[in-house]
Amino acid sequence: MAMLRPRACSAETKYCPGCGHGIANRILAEVLEESGRDKRAIGAIGVGCSSLMPDTFDIDCVQAPHGRAAAVAVGLKRCRPDCAVFAYQGDGDALAIGLSETMWAAIRNERITVIFVNNGTFGMTGGQMAPTTLEGQKTSTTPMGRDAGATGRPLDIIKILRGLDIAYLARGSLSGSADIATAKKYLMSAFDAQDAGYGYSFVEMLSPCPTNWGMSPSDAMKHINGVVRQTYPTGEFLRGGGNE
Repeated sequence: MAMLRPRACSAETKYCPGCGHGIANRILAEVLEESGRDKRAIGAIGVGCSSLMPDTFDIDCVQAPHGRAAAVAVGLKRCRPDCAVFAYQGDGDALAIGLSETMWAAIRNERITVIFVNNGTFGMTGGQMAPTTLEGQKTSTTPMGRDAGATGRPLDIIKILRGLDIAYLARGSLSGSADIATAKKYLMSAFDAQDAGYGYSFVEMLSPCPTNWGMSPSDAMKHINGVVRQTYPTGEFLRGGGNE
């Protein structure tokens, strides 16, 4: 029997086979529906693979300029404080061109939720190196592998945000059923923190990108568990502004 779509979804996913964005979209839709937020949700959508999300969601969305999704989300929340406002972004959008917007929304402890999908590459534009690309990882702009001596080490945004007075901070993985269920719980906690008025919440999700990694979907999942999590450990790091 076919799996029913959540009410928040209006169409099937448009992502590549095996892409983690489709999983992230699904659990986001489930969280919005199960918590009753689907009728008052507004998404500020990043440029890149993230921009396919509004085509499949039956909620209000605003397409943000490249890197500016957090800033757009802040404007939406200040105008409509009654709404459940989130920014949905990839690693290039949030941490390359959009790092300033990401950081200042967090520094001000704005009452928004940022959903950050980390697949270690600029997925839509050809698989170029992103801030989160692993050391030694081959991309279209690092064909011999990322050289940390030339480009710096992979950017771990969780380490930076842990030093701020924000409401909620977690990193999940989309690499298996148990991890997906945990990531969904993190999303629910992030929106709960927003609605409680605690401030800024941020959930990172480690996502497979079989197309640009040159792997099968199953091997991409194994790669997250065996390799990616060594650089980006998962867990809940801040809750209510205090260390867990």
